Amino acid sequence: MNFYLEKYGFLPPQITSTPEHDLGLVVVIPCYNETSLIDSLNALKICAATTCSVEVIVVINNSADADVQVRRQNLTTCLEAEEWSGKNSTHKMKFHILFQNELPIKHAGVGLARKIGMDEAVARFESIGTDGIIVCFDADSLCDENYLVEIENHFEKHTKTPGCAIYFEHPIKGSQFAHEVYQGIIYYELHLRYYRQCLVYCQLPYAFHTVGSSMAVRSMAYQKQGGMNKRKAGEDFYFLHKIIQLGNFSELNSTRVIPSPRISDRVPFGTGKAVGDWVNSSLENYMTYNFSSFELLKDFVELIPELYSDSFDSFKNKNNHAKKFDAFFQYLDAEKFDQILEEIKSNSTNLNSFISRFYRWFDAFKVLKLIHYLRDNQFPNSNIQTESFLLLNKIIKVNTKLSVVELLEHYRGLDKK
Repeated sequence: MNFYLEKYGFLPPQITSTPEHDLGLVVVIPCYNETSLIDSLNALKICAATTCSVEVIVVINNSADADVQVRRQNLTTCLEAEEWSGKNSTHKMKFHILFQNELPIKHAGVGLARKIGMDEAVARFESIGTDGIIVCFDADSLCDENYLVEIENHFEKHTKTPGCAIYFEHPIKGSQFAHEVYQGIIYYELHLRYYRQCLVYCQLPYAFHTVGSSMAVRSMAYQKQGGMNKRKAGEDFYFLHKIIQLGNFSELNSTRVIPSPRISDRVPFGTGKAVGDWVNSSLENYMTYNFSSFELLKDFVELIPELYSDSFDSFKNKNNHAKKFDAFFQYLDAEKFDQILEEIKSNSTNLNSFISRFYRWFDAFKVLKLIHYLRDNQFPNSNIQTESFLLLNKIIKVNTKLSVVELLEHYRGLDKK
């Protein structure tokens, strides 16, 4: 067993069969209390053939204290998936079903389920000496037929990329869900894309989507950054930003993951929770972060080089005209930024190394905390249509009023570029 699996692996390897010598992609699917897994497996099965072999690892999981209904559904899903796998696995594409139904209560959740599957992928690649690609998918997601081929091509073309975010689109109309669910997912996806494009607008180096069903990473990069965490929610955000820090992170926009818009209470935040909150609320407008917060952040980002030669106090006195940065600087003071700044500078040999170290500290999580602080102390949340229109007008100069669907289509176009 290799160093990573010995030090960080949660379980010893579970799959005993030997992989094909040309195994190049392993798709990992966490599955909890799921009724639509076979649909997701079929979507992968009908994908266009890759030049390498592919394996799909499904981790059907629940905690040791799971209720009877969850256990019953997981067992039903496992039996159905094993039967389906027996009929559909080939030398070119194999499906493995792992049943983990007594996970420790403290850690059981989507993060641990992803970790079990991704660690298993590491073991599969290590057994044949390959730095293959670990792909994250979900048990309620679909994909375009070129999904696997485009992932293979992307990593062959971008030899230095440690990982990528894969383009996604939720269904926004149809008969499978209630009208309110589709309306909720339109708002929530627009919110995700608006926030991402705000980070692009601010020229931050980690302006990428971090969606668990829509990401892929090289096995060695996965190991280098300590693997997947065991968070019960937000595991994708924290994991991908560790990979982004390696540099050369990329986007794959030539295919599409289609996550479900359904309501879910499996995790305390995320798509299912956001759509459920919207459907159950009496609000007329979907609220998002005020664009003024990002205008302020953009102004600060442009001034960051000045911090290399200035003390924080001098920087504040020089730049806080009309006290516009008051709340911003209060946040930094609470983070003891004056001490952090001096430490960063003492370990920087030039401006470029300073900026690199600065962004290791001022990372995506701290930016999100900052935006929340500004929301609570200076710029309250506002209507998603209003705020997303303000940003869009900065980017492409839209002069006519747009519906929320039209706004979403514009933002999808921006993300594809």
